[in-house]
Amino acid sequence: MARKRKIKRFRAVKAVKAMAREQIGTPPASRVVPDRKKKKTEKHKPTLGKMLEQD
Repeated sequence: MARKRKIKRFRAVKAVKAMAREQIGTPPASRVVPDRKKKKTEKHKPTLGKMLEQD
């Protein structure tokens, strides 16, 4: 015997978003914005040999 489908409740948010997509279109995909406050640090500390080469 096949299972009965669960009736989905009406959600106003989904209805409003669907209407907006029909009129305006889908919104552009989101992009990752790099944090400007975050410092770019090295992943590894310089070795003694590299520190001596710089001097």
